[in-house]
Amino acid sequence: MGIEILLVFLIIIFAVLYYMKRGDSIYKFVMDSSATIYEKYAPYSFKMIRDKIKDLGQEYSTRQYVVQVTMFAGGAFLISYLYFYNPVVSIVYTIIVVCVIPYLTFLRCKRIYSEFIFEQIQVYTTNTIMEFQTTQSFVKALEGVYTSGVLQDPVLTDVKVMIDMAYQNGDVKESLDFMNSKYSFHMTKNMHQLFLQITKEGAHDSTEVLENMLLDIDMLVEGVYRDRLDRQQFHRQFIQYGLLLYLMVMLVQYLLGIDTYLQLLRENIIVVIALHIVVLFNSYFLLAGERYYNENVGAE
Repeated sequence: MGIEILLVFLIIIFAVLYYMKRGDSIYKFVMDSSATIYEKYAPYSFKMIRDKIKDLGQEYSTRQYVVQVTMFAGGAFLISYLYFYNPVVSIVYTIIVVCVIPYLTFLRCKRIYSEFIFEQIQVYTTNTIMEFQTTQSFVKALEGVYTSGVLQDPVLTDVKVMIDMAYQNGDVKESLDFMNSKYSFHMTKNMHQLFLQITKEGAHDSTEVLENMLLDIDMLVEGVYRDRLDRQQFHRQFIQYGLLLYLMVMLVQYLLGIDTYLQLLRENIIVVIALHIVVLFNSYFLLAGERYYNENVGAE
């Protein structure tokens, strides 16, 4: 009975991929419905992030999403079946895993967006310092960065807000507070504090200080990129280790024997509960690690 249901499940996966390739109406209906639900219920801030990810060309294509869903569903069904040899339980776990995919997409988009913002802030601080060394005016430096085309939204729009606030108030402090509140990076706050000090004290020779700040920013960015590579490598190893934990049940079956293992499943409810706990704990372990990897991007 279990083998037949597994074959039916594999046939369903094949049918989904086949419809995806042909572009038939059933596949289009499912994807259009999913997009409609997303647009209706997704948080507005996440919609903005998702749109930016699309602009950056790092959004998954429809085909990639379908492949992801198919792999997650197939993996969940196979692993849970190896634990419980119960197709109904496997289908329940499969549905749960598929429901987690939007959350993983949310985490991935947030990570990419955070990395993008960090890169934009690095460009903003570096170019503002370089413009200031030429103009000796913070507002003029901001105008030079704004018109240079090196920035993208939302940082570009926020720099324009800074310029408008500076002209409106006749002072740069409110502009600096505005930018610090939106982008809480050490290099941003340090640069703004330095420019505020220069503006208030009217320092004439700030070249050496600004050069040192540029060096500090370069060292920080180098450290962040090195940390990012290390985190990517650790993430791959973490996923492999998490999947290996799931497959430890195969070692248990080998030691006990498949017949003894199936008998325990049929006769001992405590064993079944313990196996559910193992599956849920491993899943939580993987999900928590995925969240840490995507949310703690190590920008500063």
